[in-house]
Amino acid sequence: MADKSCTIRTRKFMNNSLLQRRQFIIDVVHPGRPNVSKDELKQKLAGMYKVKENQAIFLFGFRTQFGGGKSTGFGLIYESLKAAKRFEPKHRLVRNGLEKKVDKSRKQKKERRRRTNKIRGVKKSATAGKK
Repeated sequence: MADKSCTIRTRKFMNNSLLQRRQFIIDVVHPGRPNVSKDELKQKLAGMYKVKENQAIFLFGFRTQFGGGKSTGFGLIYESLKAAKRFEPKHRLVRNGLEKKVDKSRKQKKERRRRTNKIRGVKKSATAGKK
């Protein structure tokens, strides 16, 4: 499957200096392939935009067009890994390998939330901080 090529186009490209990133919509044309892996797309984008660290590229929200052959998604390229860790949501950092997933049971989360609901004021932040 690797011998079949794909074409990448970016549109609505924007430099977001407040969040220290470049953001864009990515269109991938991949005839004869079901889809293209995000790792492959990251490598091609790193070459296109001269990115040093592949982990600073975040791709998500891909939808394959009906009938196949074309996918559209969203991409972010951060200026540094530090900026990525600061601004990206935790679940995307976990997907990109920048953080580890914290396994807590559903019951623990519910109990903690119920404890904080019972308490008012400054004490609430103290109970939320406990682990």
